[in-house]
Amino acid sequence: MTGAMTPAARIDTAMNQTHWLAPGGATVAICRVTYRMTDQMGMVYYGNYMELFEIGRVELLRATGISYKQMESEGFLLPVIHASCDYHLAARYDDLLEIATRIQKVSRAKIQFSYEIRRRGEDDLLAEGTTRHAYLSPEGKLRRMSRDWFE
Repeated sequence: MTGAMTPAARIDTAMNQTHWLAPGGATVAICRVTYRMTDQMGMVYYGNYMELFEIGRVELLRATGISYKQMESEGFLLPVIHASCDYHLAARYDDLLEIATRIQKVSRAKIQFSYEIRRRGEDDLLAEGTTRHAYLSPEGKLRRMSRDWFE
């Protein structure tokens, strides 16, 4: 996965992240594991993988030209309505992680993302998962999305 990727010009120095588009429509975000993300055993705490998924999702949307901020300003919220994660190997403090994120399914009412997390430069899969989101108005009512935002 890592060999064929070309770095994008954008590097977010505030978050120590970079991202690029990978073959097959994935966006890859880079994130270093900080001490606060780990548990007493020095491994990334299982709940923090959802935060890593969020980093990947935000960067994928940004790479497609749509930000959460823009969506919210246009009256769309994307709450998570389902999340899953399968853990294969532990990520540890100071690991540099690649979060590959893809749009898996799009409808006018929902969107689903898939994620794969690896250590940078390694092929072993650490974790993989999905999140599904509904399109809601700020009042919490279901909204219909134009599919062309994500196609």
